[in-house]
Amino acid sequence: MIEPLKPIAILAGQRTPFAKAYGAMNDVSAAELGRAAVAAALSQAQLKPDQVEELVFGNVSGPADSANIARVVALQAGIPHDRIAHTVNRNCGSGMESILSGWQIIRESRARVVVAGGTESMSGIPLLVRPSAAKLLMQLSRSKRIGSKLAILAKLRPRHFKPVAGVMLGLTDPVSGLNMGETAEVLAKEFAISRDDQDAFALQSHQKAVSAREQCFLSGEITPIEFAGRTIDKDDGPRANQSIGQLRKLKPIFDPHGTVTAGNSCPLTDGAAAVLLVDADDDLAKTHPPLGRITAYAIAGCDPRRMGLGPVYATAKLLKQTGLTLSDFDLFEINEAFAAQVLACLAAMQSTAFARQELDLSSPMGELPVDRLNVHGGAIALGHPVGTTGTRMVITLLRALRERGMQRGLATLCIGGGQGFAMVVET
Repeated sequence: MIEPLKPIAILAGQRTPFAKAYGAMNDVSAAELGRAAVAAALSQAQLKPDQVEELVFGNVSGPADSANIARVVALQAGIPHDRIAHTVNRNCGSGMESILSGWQIIRESRARVVVAGGTESMSGIPLLVRPSAAKLLMQLSRSKRIGSKLAILAKLRPRHFKPVAGVMLGLTDPVSGLNMGETAEVLAKEFAISRDDQDAFALQSHQKAVSAREQCFLSGEITPIEFAGRTIDKDDGPRANQSIGQLRKLKPIFDPHGTVTAGNSCPLTDGAAAVLLVDADDDLAKTHPPLGRITAYAIAGCDPRRMGLGPVYATAKLLKQTGLTLSDFDLFEINEAFAAQVLACLAAMQSTAFARQELDLSSPMGELPVDRLNVHGGAIALGHPVGTTGTRMVITLLRALRERGMQRGLATLCIGGGQGFAMVVET
């Protein structure tokens, strides 16, 4: 074990609705999503923007018009211009990375009140031109003579006008050469995760998320988005009429002979989330009863081809650091990038061979009780705005613990490129 960290308090946490990319929030910028989440978190904590001394936000697909989007979010949220802000990117772990960065800032006494969070508009990821086309277009723009311009235009071919989807480039690991769905197929084969089990897991995610929405649990963390005369006040991913039959009809999308489908994978999603951080002993944590605390964390690396196992490596590292076991946690959140990936994590945690060969443990971590996992649904239903999800998981988990009168939870997720992040939260 290592020396415990001084806990950080989360005074409040709010998020926007999560909407499928290219849909309801297609025209809402990542900066505006972030601003809305920050404003809502400040309102919930009854704090003013000028009480914030620093802001850290996670974002993966950085908008070209908002370099250092955290600074844009801070200013648009009314935080004074003499307060600083920076953006972090640990791929899918960015929303947790922002909390960790805020925690470190407060530990260093650089700031008293820090806003952390994440924002992502996956709708806003651009279509790109091919390098060969870009070269010709650059030559065209620099050419001064009509003859030269015509000569360059004559070199353009139909292939030059076929766009490259930026989102597909972002979801492909350049080291392993696999996109994220293909890494899920790797795990499905390695751990013999059946298509039926994946579809059943996906169905449960929708059922739990729909139940949480109907019981008004999710509305407790969502601030409405007002845009173009419309109000968006709920996630559009959870499907009340989802059936196992519908899921079974879907074809594999990454491997024609595989088992990973659009139905048992998380959708591309837009959304933002924000939390307010202070030292656990700060007077603000006494006058404004906090949502909860972060008490420990761990980050681990793994083979990019098996990136979905990141939660296993990170959790093993976290348990070693803290002396905790899985039985010490009341609730769990594992991000549902893919049903196959979560099911593979559960299998690896119970595997003696995996523990000995991969984790340098003499015995497995143990069985993670599925009835205490993602109790209000996960990313398969809710969506996964990559820079935001880590923050959303912490907010949801703390609220779920409070709802059930419980104390300690584990939030963990896999990270594209082969990493895992795990956090201990307590009420």
